[in-house]
Amino acid sequence: MNVFPDFEGLSGITDLREVVGALLTFVLVIAVLMLIVSAIIWGVASSHGNPASAAKGRTGVLVCLGAAILAGGAMTWMNWLIDLGEQL
Repeated sequence: MNVFPDFEGLSGITDLREVVGALLTFVLVIAVLMLIVSAIIWGVASSHGNPASAAKGRTGVLVCLGAAILAGGAMTWMNWLIDLGEQL
């Protein structure tokens, strides 16, 4: 009995790449905008002597950087998985 997987059943790989690319663009644009806003809040709060708002601004900057790193890493991982799947 010869049973082999159907590798032609994965026809939506190009659509998956487009969707992931669009989501990555959206996430990165929002992360950069929020990074700018958080940095402004951090700077203004620090200059006016408001440590609570400065801490929230600093946290916002770190969260935005983390989101950008995770989004870039997710895209790299998704491309690696797609390329690996095409080699099977």
